[in-house]
Amino acid sequence: MSYRIENVEQFTKLWIEIYNSQKPDWSGIIPYYDEKIYFHDSIQEIHGKKEFIEMTQRLVKRSQNMKMKIMNVSMQGRIIYFEWEMTLSFKNLPNSKMYGASRLTLNDEGMIIKQRDYYDLWGDIIDSIPGISKGYRIFMQKLFDKSICK
Repeated sequence: MSYRIENVEQFTKLWIEIYNSQKPDWSGIIPYYDEKIYFHDSIQEIHGKKEFIEMTQRLVKRSQNMKMKIMNVSMQGRIIYFEWEMTLSFKNLPNSKMYGASRLTLNDEGMIIKQRDYYDLWGDIIDSIPGISKGYRIFMQKLFDKSICK
């Protein structure tokens, strides 16, 4: 079997399958990642497939009720860009919705060699905690220009 991402439809099917069970399962898409995968998000940088797999396992272990919905996806050349909405909870916190986007770069063989995830981890989680969310947004409005924190 060739582990090559050919088009948006194939990628979307692979990505959605991760979240179709009680606990997310990356086993169906992991073969599409290059051994030298470079992953970067708001809190970490990962180099290598072994480390990437360990990161996905840690995420599943500490998260409950994890679901993802792809909002928009496009592919141009070797770049896949998609916007997503993720629902999850950590420990005793209520479910949180996080909104983000990811950019995947494919190598010449059609395997994922780079993944960059963009999201506001703390803002999205804090927004779901009663009593704290309003104070956080007031703080952000005072810290930054009110026009960008609506």
